[in-house]
Amino acid sequence: MLDTPPGLVVDDPWLEPYTAQIQQRLQRCDSRLAEISKSSGSLKNFAGWHREMGVHLTPNRNHWQIREWAPAAKSVSLLGDFNDWNPDSHPLKRDDLGCWDLTVPAENLSHGQLVKLHIVGEDGSTRDRIPAFIQRTQQDEKTHDFSGQVWHPDKPYDWKNSFDGSKIGAPLIYEAHVGMSGEEPHLHTYREFADDILPRIKKAGYNVIQLMAIAEHPYYGSFGYHVSNFFAPSSRFGTPEDLKYLIDTAHGLGMAVLMDLVHSHSVKNYGEGLNNFDGSGGQYFHADGRGEHSGWDSKCFDYGRPEVQRFLLSNLRYWLEEFHFDGFRFDGVTSLLYWHRGETSFDHYDKYFVENVDEDAVLYLQLANTLIAELAPNALVIAEDMSGMPGLCRPIADGGIGFTHRLAMGIPDHWIKLLKHSQDEEWNLEQIWSTLCNRRHGEANIAYAESHDQALVGDKTLAFRLMDQDMYWHMKRDNRHPIIDRGIALHKIIRLITLVGGGEGWLNFMGNEFGHPEWLDFPREGNNWSYHHCRRQWSLVDNPELRYCDMNAFDTAMIALTNSHDLLNSIPAQLLHVHNDNKVLIVERKNLIFAFNLSPQEFFPDYRFDAPTKGSYRVALDSDAPEFGGHDRVDDNITYSTLDDSRQLSIDLPTRTALVLEKI
Repeated sequence: MLDTPPGLVVDDPWLEPYTAQIQQRLQRCDSRLAEISKSSGSLKNFAGWHREMGVHLTPNRNHWQIREWAPAAKSVSLLGDFNDWNPDSHPLKRDDLGCWDLTVPAENLSHGQLVKLHIVGEDGSTRDRIPAFIQRTQQDEKTHDFSGQVWHPDKPYDWKNSFDGSKIGAPLIYEAHVGMSGEEPHLHTYREFADDILPRIKKAGYNVIQLMAIAEHPYYGSFGYHVSNFFAPSSRFGTPEDLKYLIDTAHGLGMAVLMDLVHSHSVKNYGEGLNNFDGSGGQYFHADGRGEHSGWDSKCFDYGRPEVQRFLLSNLRYWLEEFHFDGFRFDGVTSLLYWHRGETSFDHYDKYFVENVDEDAVLYLQLANTLIAELAPNALVIAEDMSGMPGLCRPIADGGIGFTHRLAMGIPDHWIKLLKHSQDEEWNLEQIWSTLCNRRHGEANIAYAESHDQALVGDKTLAFRLMDQDMYWHMKRDNRHPIIDRGIALHKIIRLITLVGGGEGWLNFMGNEFGHPEWLDFPREGNNWSYHHCRRQWSLVDNPELRYCDMNAFDTAMIALTNSHDLLNSIPAQLLHVHNDNKVLIVERKNLIFAFNLSPQEFFPDYRFDAPTKGSYRVALDSDAPEFGGHDRVDDNITYSTLDDSRQLSIDLPTRTALVLEKI
């Protein structure tokens, strides 16, 4: 064992009983990296499997090289357009490592042709499968079946914009889905998103785009979380070059682009995915019950198998290098880390280090974050984890797992619980603030009040929970309605208080900034394959006669304030004053004072509290301002000065209003 305790234990004495487990994780990672360096020369080389596997034109352009890992298969052959789908004409030859090879003259295969592998499995099964490393798929419009597609354009994409991720600072993330990003009821494309949506995001002040549903998935309604082809950008939205154009355009606008990455599980499908690829019952996944995710009806990877590690690590390198992504949001990390897939209460530290932890998965994530940091030192790597695993976002050298941020998943759950089960008059502000601040010291969080999860059919966005069907009838500016007034006021307060108190970054789902009404529902048999709820109605916020503009204008101002004061690159907000009966909460962050009055009836014309320092203050942001749909009850030109020789400050604080004060 190491002589000194890991940094994770030094900073949290409650972890001292688990020092041995944390040190073991450190040593296991170091040992695996040493093994990889010995066998492959480096971790980067080890993660280059995609360069030799799949379908590739050789550098001299004389031959196509087809290579696939299927160690238990009895036979593998290539079939496709080029040989009239004959499974007998082009057999592959197996090597001692379980990889199958075939060389095809360049003139026999061409860019755009469809291919599959005909595999006779260990179990005697005979199936036509899409190559695991294929970089492009195509779906038949009539049969809806997917095939692999040879993809090697004559000219590679010509990147126009370089990008320096170090200039991003605190991430202000705009979570988006390309297919539903337009208003017309149909699938939208990478290029449409680049040309039509990116300028909106830039204007709104966000500096990071997080793209969902990029890797190919057979069922559109899975939101991209049932991945079948890990190296293939979804063909629904265009070509790989179109995706590169999107990322290149974002970089030209000064925005980073993250990929919503799914390495936590894979679709069960035989026709498209990796399930039972070589007929052994396992290969990429655990062959027993551990390979089944009953809650998601999907397959779980065997992270301890070296080839699976290599496949997934190569996938990371592929997306970073080939498409210039600036990092990842790792989906389903809680499911990935634990054998119970997150179906437990995390009420004791034993749950993180002793009970039901898949240590192979921990090791894989350490390797993944080591590789990402090597390839892209400024990359953002965000974990979707609700377990609170200590050290998840700490450096591996400290005994951590190496993510840069985790999603503060408890915050939106708390807001939804409050909105579903109580009136705002009943809210406990101390409890709200405690929830917002409940995060591990030294581990950065991405705060959010809602994401795509809260927008799905069966749930409701914040705006729709607050205003519901009244949004259909009372959103015109000349039709002031108490439910709409209340809803817009609380929408602004909830988002601002979450941003200020919840973390070191911010996330917003596409359209929520202006209170997009209704829910998300993908085309499916149950809705007669309708796209009506699978789109974004930008015309609502573009119409100056509607009050969606009010919420949008406030969000833009909130983000601008965050950027101009570098708000989230600071220590957490400090509580200055809370009064549950008055429904007033006042906090300080980055030398700004944030005062929230959630009372539905009490206007406080002389509300007193102790400011952090003596001096004079002015209003930097007022949610009640008329440009944000407010009632204009505060004179924003007033200067507020501390009283006498004290730090006491007296301010005007209207009902359901948030004020931000900056020192003069």
